[in-house]
Amino acid sequence: MLKLVLQGIRTRWVTLAGSFLALALGVGIIATTGLALAATFDGPDQAPERFAAAPVVVRGEDEVRVRTSIGVRTQKLTDPRPVPAEAAARLAGLGRTAVDRSFAVSGGEAVGHPWAVAAATPYRLLSGRPPAASGEVVVAAGDGVVGDRITLTTPAGKGRWTVTGTVRPASFEHAVFFTEADAARLSPDVEAVVVHADRAKVRAVVGAGSGLAVLTGDERRRADPDPDRDAQALVSVNALLGTAAGITAFVSVFVVASTFSFAVAQRRREFGLLRMAGATPGQMRRLVYAEAALVGVLASAAGCRLGLSGAPRLASWMVQEGLAPRWFTVGDQSWPLHTAFWTGLAVALAGAVAAAHRAGRVRPAEALRDAAVDNGTMPPVRVALGAAVLLTGAVLVVLGLVQDPAGLLKRKTYTTQPMLLIVGCALFAPVLVRPAIRLLAWVPTRLPGATGLLVRENASAGLRRTAAVAAPVLVTVALAASLMGTKATIDAAKAAEARGQVTADFLAVGEHAGVSEGFVDRARRVPGARVSTSRATSVSVLEEGTALIRSDARAVDPADAAAVSALPVVAGRLADLDDRSIVVNEEWAEHRVGARVRVWLGDGREATLRIAAVLAVGTGDNGVYLTPRNAAGAPVDRVAIAVRAGADRQAVERGLRAAGRATGTEVLTREQWTATLVPGGGSTRTGLLMILAIALVYTGIALANTQVMATADRVRDFAVLRLAGATKAQVIRLAGAEALAVVAVGAGLGGVVAALNLLGVRAALGRLDVPAAVVVPWEAVGLVAVVSAALAVACAVL
Repeated sequence: MLKLVLQGIRTRWVTLAGSFLALALGVGIIATTGLALAATFDGPDQAPERFAAAPVVVRGEDEVRVRTSIGVRTQKLTDPRPVPAEAAARLAGLGRTAVDRSFAVSGGEAVGHPWAVAAATPYRLLSGRPPAASGEVVVAAGDGVVGDRITLTTPAGKGRWTVTGTVRPASFEHAVFFTEADAARLSPDVEAVVVHADRAKVRAVVGAGSGLAVLTGDERRRADPDPDRDAQALVSVNALLGTAAGITAFVSVFVVASTFSFAVAQRRREFGLLRMAGATPGQMRRLVYAEAALVGVLASAAGCRLGLSGAPRLASWMVQEGLAPRWFTVGDQSWPLHTAFWTGLAVALAGAVAAAHRAGRVRPAEALRDAAVDNGTMPPVRVALGAAVLLTGAVLVVLGLVQDPAGLLKRKTYTTQPMLLIVGCALFAPVLVRPAIRLLAWVPTRLPGATGLLVRENASAGLRRTAAVAAPVLVTVALAASLMGTKATIDAAKAAEARGQVTADFLAVGEHAGVSEGFVDRARRVPGARVSTSRATSVSVLEEGTALIRSDARAVDPADAAAVSALPVVAGRLADLDDRSIVVNEEWAEHRVGARVRVWLGDGREATLRIAAVLAVGTGDNGVYLTPRNAAGAPVDRVAIAVRAGADRQAVERGLRAAGRATGTEVLTREQWTATLVPGGGSTRTGLLMILAIALVYTGIALANTQVMATADRVRDFAVLRLAGATKAQVIRLAGAEALAVVAVGAGLGGVVAALNLLGVRAALGRLDVPAAVVVPWEAVGLVAVVSAALAVACAVL
């Protein structure tokens, strides 16, 4: 048997080369993503950055802890409480201290600190001297030189400052240092206190239950800017790589299975001869399995070697793209390589199952058969499997629409659920391609010449060949349109929902720095302007007694908010919101108007609030609403201004823009603000593009392999055409036209599958009462179609 396998591989190496390449690439990608995925599980402990030289740091607790029946549950606070002045004074009695006050400078591009705290940080003077008088600052090298007069926007507004010194830039923030007096004036709240004293003494002074945390050693990292950013980035990387590995396995099984299936179909006469020579059906199946196993072992070994080279490059690319932390590297774990190798072998054997079954059913009489028309292309098992997969996909979509339409909009759902419809349609490809080819060729067959007729009949007669070429195009087009289209549709729906909820004429947004009180005061003094401020915060609630769930929230004045917004209230009234109540959405376990809920606010305070109103779920961005009193510590980050009835809109705009110039605040019209809601890139889009690139490479391998196999098998057909009078150029044009037609059929069927997936998303948005049109990613679909067509034609005519 082994000798027969080796002899067969030697004579049919072209047939198996495509399977080898696809499998090696698949194993390589699985090994690469697996090694990178393993690195996300085992990230190194990160040393503190901002307060690296501080012995002890005291700051407000940054998480809330709630005791439940199954243990303590925690959630991060969005608005940790500042250190009280009396606590800072008591700490000063223990020894030398330095007070840190952090505030945004120049729209959040930089962070301001008092110079006194610089000694506890990595910053050291490179030139000049520390700031000593009001109006003096120290900046990072490259932002100015000693003696420069620079313009900075601070919480007090725009002003001119004198550079007295420079420090080496840091990677974790862009700092500007002020005098102690200027920092206290610009930011009265104390964010942290550096204490040069024994930790035990500091704890004794702080006391238990004070809401303050005493940090030493690696715990000081909790005082860094955004200490959770690396962990959050690793979670995103984990999800991205897991999805990529899953889709890689899916596509590789599909490509390998279709290649083996087509190869067996081409070898009917060979298998028939073996059967006539006495080979049993079991021996035929073992022959196919042995070939698959040999290819699987060799390809898996090559893929693992490819993964060892590719994983460090993938990690470097993710760091450069900002998808992973700057320290992210691949470790020396071996389990991803074992997983990739055995997965590759399993994929090869799984892909050969249908082919081996078909080989075992070849009758001895097949050796005498010489028919050009394929039959029996849809065995009952394939029909049953395809129907089951399609039915499962349809049922999941219907159940999602009925029970949880919002769940269909989540990334884990829309990146995996379309696979069922794609696989189902791909399994029915031999049934679908014949009517599709006839429909596509309806016009060409009525034109002068025989090209259209020959394309239609050749493609219809060789159904296995046609399906083998069309199927990978179907899969890739469906993936591109479904994944990219779903994301674009959801993003557009989110933007449309946000636009519909804001009725203000003008807006000022400070996403990172907040909007200064100076601008708010000036805006309120503009005649004819109705000003509404809002703050981003959060609320945590204990659901089912065990799960502490955090929801994004906004703090608004209900009377002012009603003048500048149109929230999707489904029960209750927004006007009933007060300091003892809350507005929730329908996703909350308890969302009855009048019910009382126990919550933890953004600064950690516990409160029991009455539900005043309930909002629709929407696309998931309809959060919670509170009053400003329940959002202590949260800065104003959005100011919405409506022009009062009868007021001069142009005069109001001039007044607001003057206030913006004086305080360094950008004022946008509603149209300008809504334009900023147009979705851009982001890590999700980057990940989807990476996945589609993988699928496109597989499509190229499958097309090239199948076309080379099919063209070599049709030498007699082309010879007959030449004998009938066709020129060489006509034969080449016929081969190219047939390849284009088959790719067009695959792209069309893929478009139909994608349309079904996108209609499911549109139906989910409709169930959530979110008006949105389906967005088709024409660029991605066009790229896949053009590349597939070019490859198919090139391999058919060369």
